[in-house]
Amino acid sequence: MADQAPTFVFYRYQPSMVAAIIFIICFAASALLHTKVLIQKRTWYFIPFVIGCLFEAVGYIGRAMSSPEYPNFTKNPYIIQSILLLLGPTLFAASIYMILGRLVVLLEADSYSMIKPRWLTKVFVLGDVLSFFAQGGGGGMLTQAKSEDDVRRGENIIVGGLGIQILFFGFFMVVTFVFHRRILKKPTRNSMVLETPWKMLLVVLYLSSTLIMIRSVYRIAEYVLGSDGVLLSQEVYLYVLDALPMLIVAVAYNWFHPSRVVSRDALQRISVTSLEVLG
Repeated sequence: MADQAPTFVFYRYQPSMVAAIIFIICFAASALLHTKVLIQKRTWYFIPFVIGCLFEAVGYIGRAMSSPEYPNFTKNPYIIQSILLLLGPTLFAASIYMILGRLVVLLEADSYSMIKPRWLTKVFVLGDVLSFFAQGGGGGMLTQAKSEDDVRRGENIIVGGLGIQILFFGFFMVVTFVFHRRILKKPTRNSMVLETPWKMLLVVLYLSSTLIMIRSVYRIAEYVLGSDGVLLSQEVYLYVLDALPMLIVAVAYNWFHPSRVVSRDALQRISVTSLEVLG
């Protein structure tokens, strides 16, 4: 019977109620502000980002629900936090990919992008979708694990999904850097005449991309080390290497929303042909 007993442990500590509540409030407030701007500016490409903020808020609600259950945790709150905190940053990435495509078109700098705007968003969002489903599938398998093999299989699938995310996001950062270098070296007419702080938007893109990359590497290390590893055994790592970086990403776009540069009005000034490449 010992071989058939479930070996998966939900938490190896009591989740902090205070920390969970702080991040619930912060992500919910960020989501509310993003929703307001999304409706006002009609920046529909930012819908995945807003959903990502909500995923994060609800994920920490799951952790808050688990806190008073210590040490007899139930499955549902754990599933909520496990799946939603895993997938939230993937939704952040989807909107971030679309920002760059729109910026390239706005500045009429198609030739400076390693991938043409027609394909830029499609390629990276495709990778994001693959990562999303791989992580979601692995997370679902992990929460239903009945044996050590099931746990390991779920963890491997999640690691694969995170690996896809790192691969595409790393390439995205290279594409962004090359585009930035080229347009600084030889500015386009639009980059000089448009009165929009597009350079600051690139800074925010670099910041958010770096933080999502750090978080993804942490998550891979977490699952590679397994449930007995130090990263899953101590809650502080989750908040320092996942919760805080993702909150900074959410707040960074509250502080400098992409609509300040790639607004609907700004995009309407360029040709219809250019707009069509964005889909």
